[in-house]
Amino acid sequence: MNDAARDLIAFVDASPTPYHAVIEITRRLQEAGYSELDEREEWSFQPGQKSYVIRSEGSLIAFEMGSEDPAEAGFRIVGAHTDSPNLRLKPLPERAAAGANQFVIEPYGGVLLYTWFDRDCSLAGRLRVRASNGSERTVIVDVGRPILRVPSLAIHLQGEIREKGFKPNAQEHLHPLLSLGDRATLAEVLADQLEQGETILGHDLMLYDVQPASLSGLGEEFVHAARLDNLGSCHAGLSALLAGEGAAAFTRVAAFWDHEEVGSRSAEGAGGPFLADVLLRISGDSEALRRAVAHSLLVSADMAHAVHPNYAGRHDPEHRPLLGQGPVIKWNANESYTSDAVTGGFFVTLCERAGVTPQHFSSRNDMRCGSTIGPIAASGLGVRSVDVGNPMLSMHSAREMCAAADVPQMIRVMQALYETL
Repeated sequence: MNDAARDLIAFVDASPTPYHAVIEITRRLQEAGYSELDEREEWSFQPGQKSYVIRSEGSLIAFEMGSEDPAEAGFRIVGAHTDSPNLRLKPLPERAAAGANQFVIEPYGGVLLYTWFDRDCSLAGRLRVRASNGSERTVIVDVGRPILRVPSLAIHLQGEIREKGFKPNAQEHLHPLLSLGDRATLAEVLADQLEQGETILGHDLMLYDVQPASLSGLGEEFVHAARLDNLGSCHAGLSALLAGEGAAAFTRVAAFWDHEEVGSRSAEGAGGPFLADVLLRISGDSEALRRAVAHSLLVSADMAHAVHPNYAGRHDPEHRPLLGQGPVIKWNANESYTSDAVTGGFFVTLCERAGVTPQHFSSRNDMRCGSTIGPIAASGLGVRSVDVGNPMLSMHSAREMCAAADVPQMIRVMQALYETL
């Protein structure tokens, strides 16, 4: 039995949105003795202190203070992102067409659009609401049952699909059906999520597939789930942080950012000041922070591309990571990934100490290379960084897959990061 893979499944199922992922991370941190800090208040620190801070409901940074001052021992940081490509409601979402009520959506991130058709979807996310007495609050909501579906068009009505393939138009073809009859409003759909008399002022709401994550394959060697990119890396970093035994000399940090899939350009994204703000307050002043960063390392963890058995030619022949064969170090000479001889070599050493053999990914020269939070966070903070991830298939699909065997391997390597002097 792969306990780590089953725990990943539970983590993903509890996290239909970045806001729910932060709630689940918070729950696990609190069970391990971590306490929340408020950015509006003054902070103080002591060796071994375990704390976390949340920004804008979708991003969280947790840390365990080291036995030495950060200026002397630095930080060991795992960074990942809480968001995934999906379909999100527009500000004015209600629409009626051909006798059906629908919601108007907008694709978020690089969505594989065709994978969202004919799936039983629910709705979850964040609301800003006002009570009858004028007070306002932010509430995290989850309808929790299938209420939405984007139906495909019968092949009889699109014979051209045989020759031209399925090419849905994001403006015309992706609005999900909600109901028949009288026009349904968003407030009616979410009525049981609100207190009596509350009205909705704004929303960040997204669809998610209600099918639970599962182990599959003849020997249960696969994990099938939504949002593995990048909840798989969030789970690995969090699990490693919580598995640490005793304070190290350095300060352990795990950063979970929202908005990576759309470029990280937000106050709570990796392109914003969130990590630098937290590390500055831990360090004490800018001089101490600069010294601490010089001692530090960031492991940017985002899922990697396994070679697809049906599309092996889409990979560079010498860089074809396999499912179930261990963590992947990502390389790009043009700095789309941050791995270099020093940081990549250090990760190889961590793998050796964890009893794991790393794999390597580099894109074909005639294909565009993806990127992640590594270059963004590293360039903003000035910290050495390496980009890694577990291999997976169906990336950016409504339902993705990875190998169960890779889940505990990445956790062990990240544990080595948090334990190695």
